[in-house]
Amino acid sequence: MASGFAGSFWSGDYAGGLGVLFGKLQQGVQENQQILTVARMRADAEELYGNSLGGIGPATERISGGFSRDEGASVRKAFEGVRTEMESAGQNHLKIASNIRELVVNPFSRWCEAHAARVQNSQDDLQSRIKLHDRQADAVRKFRSQYYNKCRQVEDVEEEDKLAFQDPQAEVVQSPKMKVPTIKMSEPEDGSDEPIELGDETYDPAQVQKILTHMLDHIKLSEVKVPILGVYQNCSLGADITEYIQKHLGATSVSYAERIGQDMITNGFLRLVGNVGNTFANSSRMNYQWKPKVFQITGVPDKKKPLERASTAMSNDSFTVDSPVGAVQEYLQGWNPLNNQFPNETPAERLRREARDSDERYKQSIKKLDSLRCNLEEAMIDHLKFMERCELDRLKAIKAVILDFSGAVSNVIPSLQSTVDKMMLFQETVQPLGDLRYLLENYRTGPFIPRVTTYENYYNSVDEQTFGVDLEARARSDRKRVPILVTTVLTFLDNHYPDLEGDEVRRGIWLVDVPLAQTHSLRAAVNTGKTFPREILDKYDVPIVASVLKLYLLELPDSLVSSHVYEIVKTIYSSTATDASEEQRVSVIQSTLGQLRLANIATLDAICTHFTRLIELTSADETYVNALANALAPCILRPKQESSLTMNERYSYRLIRDLFAHKDAIFGELKRASALTHSSSGAQRPRAISTDESNRRANYEERNRAIAAQRSPRTTSPGPGSRVGGSHRRDRSQTRFPVNTSSPTERRGTGSRNSLEVPGSVESSPIVEGNATNGILDGPQEHPAPSSTRVPLPRKHAGSLARSNRDSTGSLRGEDGAPRGVQLEDKPMDD
Repeated sequence: MASGFAGSFWSGDYAGGLGVLFGKLQQGVQENQQILTVARMRADAEELYGNSLGGIGPATERISGGFSRDEGASVRKAFEGVRTEMESAGQNHLKIASNIRELVVNPFSRWCEAHAARVQNSQDDLQSRIKLHDRQADAVRKFRSQYYNKCRQVEDVEEEDKLAFQDPQAEVVQSPKMKVPTIKMSEPEDGSDEPIELGDETYDPAQVQKILTHMLDHIKLSEVKVPILGVYQNCSLGADITEYIQKHLGATSVSYAERIGQDMITNGFLRLVGNVGNTFANSSRMNYQWKPKVFQITGVPDKKKPLERASTAMSNDSFTVDSPVGAVQEYLQGWNPLNNQFPNETPAERLRREARDSDERYKQSIKKLDSLRCNLEEAMIDHLKFMERCELDRLKAIKAVILDFSGAVSNVIPSLQSTVDKMMLFQETVQPLGDLRYLLENYRTGPFIPRVTTYENYYNSVDEQTFGVDLEARARSDRKRVPILVTTVLTFLDNHYPDLEGDEVRRGIWLVDVPLAQTHSLRAAVNTGKTFPREILDKYDVPIVASVLKLYLLELPDSLVSSHVYEIVKTIYSSTATDASEEQRVSVIQSTLGQLRLANIATLDAICTHFTRLIELTSADETYVNALANALAPCILRPKQESSLTMNERYSYRLIRDLFAHKDAIFGELKRASALTHSSSGAQRPRAISTDESNRRANYEERNRAIAAQRSPRTTSPGPGSRVGGSHRRDRSQTRFPVNTSSPTERRGTGSRNSLEVPGSVESSPIVEGNATNGILDGPQEHPAPSSTRVPLPRKHAGSLARSNRDSTGSLRGEDGAPRGVQLEDKPMDD
């Protein structure tokens, strides 16, 4: 992100940096009012002074006699001259007052009102966007919590299933949550002595008898009249049963008491009357009938009464437990008065469905939050750039106001020349650019580092997003050492460098200030967490593709060179280490980078290889290298916590300069150390004790053949060149780093283009097949014309890159005539 307001007033919550900026802008609005006050009061004073001078003559005329009697006296002429000059001076001061109002007060007051309105409108717009973003962030946290809770409930149900169905014969003790309750025509007498489960406790039949007897004695029994069906005897309210369970059976919560009540229904002690289904609930409106089984177990006499009404087609006996009412209830179970979309699903199925629904809501809320964040950042960039122009215009306007103010005085009263000269000097001391730079240096809150809220899958999958995901997790999901997005973008840029007009344009794509909205457009197209077709990149101009790679590095949760080693890098470049030689510094940098994860090192190597070759092949000067390092500094290394001190530190810039200058030494040593570690760890691995000696000789001969094949030269490998590490040739299976920084002298195939290639070939690009390759990229491809909304950048087969270093076949060659290029081996992950 470019410097200025757009790259200086950022904070983690967005509101903090904007608060500092708009505080300074509102201070500027007050400064405008102070200047207006000075101009208004000076105009009022000049008008008052002019009117006072103009009143001297009439005051003298009101005195009778005096000089009016002497026609030709010299004293009278002197008196009249003084009075005339005073009247003239009064007119001049009135003219000054008029000039100040016309040239300064009126136009500047209108401008100040418009400027204050612009500042306030920008502040209000950004505040509303931030509030909308914060509300969505709160919604995301709520949906995430709901999703995780549902997943935990599904896990609990699955664990209950494992425990509940271990004994297929124990149907009685199955968890009621996994069964569809039904009402049977009659309940067989249960004369078994098997224990009965109520809640989390298991009781033998004798204990159950005591519990049921106590319940019948302490729970109120009553009659319940149900329309059409009749009157049910021996019924109790669900609330009364729940209260008893909490008081006498040790239920610590209503939900646990409802579980025990549901178990009583499952074991045939209760049934729901007057409602569809057979679910137990703590309700004062739901009634449960004690079944005859309970009275048989307890020995308590059944309190049923004969129905007191005339006999109909449905006789009195029809209301007993074994009456056709059961068939009616079974029929009513298919009735769905609440229009339930899932009338017959089990609790486990319902939980899984709700978990899926909550997961989908969580995903959609994450996508909406990401869209709002991108829109907020785009609006902030636009408003910050606009506010920077407004503030610069304000400073220039003040400079012009002082000039107009002095002109309003000097044009009328030449005698005030000294005062005018001093005012002109004050005007010359106003430096708008210097004041703007002072504001940036003293009040900036932090650079542009986006904070992405990523979708966190409960089962640790990262297949939904690419941006904002941890680099190693992304690489593991891609099954590559370097994330596919990085290698894809580098390959695309390498294929399109020759299409650009000249080396200056090729170098400039990394320094172009691409509108954030266009970068976000490409980001949204490739932020899928999966492999994407390369045709997506062909729709955008080259600077936008380069910008999306920088945005990807900025949105990583930790910088490419981890912030954990920031203090170590700071120590390397601190004043205490100035006496160390360059070789020692490079060695310390190499050992420091060795602490990083493998994916970080491999990605850093690929990126440094790309830029060092770009610098070399386009003959970039020191000015460009400085600008490039400054642009990449926040992408490569960031401190853990940004502060006023770290914003002025240049350690990230110096690290990038050393990586550009000593790339082969740093990464070559890292590769050798990795190969040695890999081989030594394999040699020192303890050998398992063999229990089968039948294949020992065959395995031994196979191992010898593999060693011999490894030592023999491979026909497909590139010939020896200026490889880091001299003669240390390593097989693919030995190196742990995918980027090969050698400059091979042999190429496979004919007619290949070697200009600024990085990884893979067009045929086996990871964009198309997702596999790594070490081939050389083919020639330029034909692509559709860029959209009119993209950054305009000419694409022509011209420029010094194509003219100076190409042979008759179109290949780029170095000074020694050998083709130049680089190979990126993005190996599948094996650990």
